[in-house]
Amino acid sequence: MEYLELFLKSIFIDNMVFAFFLGMCSYLAVSKKVSTAVGLGAAVIFVLAITVPLNFLLDKYILRDGALESWLGKEYAGYDLSFLTFILFIATIATMVQLVEIVVEKFSPALYNSLGIFLPLIAVNCAILGGSLFMQQKEFANISQAAVYGVGSGIGWFLAILAIAAIREKIRYSNVPAPLRGLGITFILTGLMAIGFMSFGGMLTGGDEEGKKEQKAAQVEKEENTKEVAENTNVTILK
Repeated sequence: MEYLELFLKSIFIDNMVFAFFLGMCSYLAVSKKVSTAVGLGAAVIFVLAITVPLNFLLDKYILRDGALESWLGKEYAGYDLSFLTFILFIATIATMVQLVEIVVEKFSPALYNSLGIFLPLIAVNCAILGGSLFMQQKEFANISQAAVYGVGSGIGWFLAILAIAAIREKIRYSNVPAPLRGLGITFILTGLMAIGFMSFGGMLTGGDEEGKKEQKAAQVEKEENTKEVAENTNVTILK
């Protein structure tokens, strides 16, 4: 249940596009056709699914303060390599993007040509780096959670670019006011979809709110009991 909740949250609540507006360059540029949006979205899913778990291992065993002690010995306990976080994360992402580019060029030249410069630009897509940095911030307990979060974040970005591409294909036949044609109406649609995705937050966090209320009520009751015991003790001492 924990993994399912994390998976759904990463898709609908912590959506890279609609919650944090990351990866907007590729989102806007490659969303003119559904076919190209599907190709780029699948590439983003693959890269996030691989790089987030890999960067989790790098963070756990190399980058954290004292991480080297667990596998190199106590003499390395004082080493802190956290200043290498961005370098190592981006190096991992660039390696995986290069692999994706080779595979796409080999098996789908048409998709490779349609994506153009935006395929290698996945390496500097802030949504990809954001997935690894959010993973580091959330402090997942194991690599399985990191992998679930990576896949969910990729699917969330895929759904976002697929939805806007489908809408932009249909909106060509609509009577859009001249000042809003192009990126203008795209930004408006993105904002409306972001508002729609915000509604999923209440569906997945309602139980947490109830749990917090119960925990708060129990804490208040405990404080009242403690206060009552203290008053009885004081009365007994005075007697």
